[in-house]
Amino acid sequence: MAGYPRRKTHMASFASEFASIPSYEELMTRQRAPIGSAWGVFGADDEVGTLNFITPDCVRHAATLVKRGVTFNLDKPLDGFDPPVARHRHKPRHTIFSNGDHHRDDFIDGLYLQASTQVDSLRHFRHPDHGFYNGASDDDIRPDTPTIGVNRYAERCIVGRGVLVDIDRYLCKQGRSMDHRAGEAFPVSLLDDIAAAQGVAFRRGDILLMRTGWMHCYFNDMSQSERNALPNSLKSTGLLQSRETLAWLWDHGISVGASDNAGFEAIPSVATSPFVSEFDKRAGAEPIHAGLMHPTMIALLGLCLGELWDLEALAADCAATGVYECMVSCKPLNLIGGVGSPANAIAMV
Repeated sequence: MAGYPRRKTHMASFASEFASIPSYEELMTRQRAPIGSAWGVFGADDEVGTLNFITPDCVRHAATLVKRGVTFNLDKPLDGFDPPVARHRHKPRHTIFSNGDHHRDDFIDGLYLQASTQVDSLRHFRHPDHGFYNGASDDDIRPDTPTIGVNRYAERCIVGRGVLVDIDRYLCKQGRSMDHRAGEAFPVSLLDDIAAAQGVAFRRGDILLMRTGWMHCYFNDMSQSERNALPNSLKSTGLLQSRETLAWLWDHGISVGASDNAGFEAIPSVATSPFVSEFDKRAGAEPIHAGLMHPTMIALLGLCLGELWDLEALAADCAATGVYECMVSCKPLNLIGGVGSPANAIAMV
């Protein structure tokens, strides 16, 4: 983009605190970067986006939340979704072999890195008008280049305060439920209502753990025929496509948005989505992508997204103890140029 400084190095710039982070409203008035983008906010060479919200103080505070020494696995197995939720992500094939009677080794073929519990790197989506996050060149998005790859998350490491927002339990107590089969969308005001009911407040740098109940429905309520049909007609409960949603995520300083559903946001997008691009309207464009916030969340804001996180056991513990904050560790694969990775996520309380 004309007038915007070029990337100087491949390393991200970090500061201990970002005292003058612009509000989302201010991002929407930018002139030297794409409107509504965080390009340059963390430096012209930044490659980790909202992970910059997690400062050393955030990590130290997260460590104080470990009171009981209880841990929770937040990952489903690599082949946990069969058939796959996304039709192009197939089940991996695991092979064990030996070079002798007392030796075993193994390998995996066809491992789709976003087929199960995952994090998306900033390569996952480019914006149709502005390109990849922070002006990264299309030519740099190759398997052998590190630019905005998931390797940057692995180098940075993701450790911070997790805040569980249990949408499903909150609604059930009110005699309500989400329509998971229809991919119901909900506004961010619901997150505020639930956080208040849970007695938890958000802090800049938080890892948002959003339990919609979609995964519980997938494994416990959907029939096999419904699961078989899902890859060709994906529907997933999630956040409403709106500018208010993006403003809430940015202004709260959410470092990672992770959920138990297939897209974090609602799939398919709502008819009123303001994010339908000219590209979306063209013949041949992938219909399921039309109107999604993903290109804006990832390519413009640099938001680290996690999907298909298993929050069931953690949510049950939070409901039993009344404590909805925890320490979260997420260590993506150190894969140079990776577009995504299994999350390898743990919660500690």
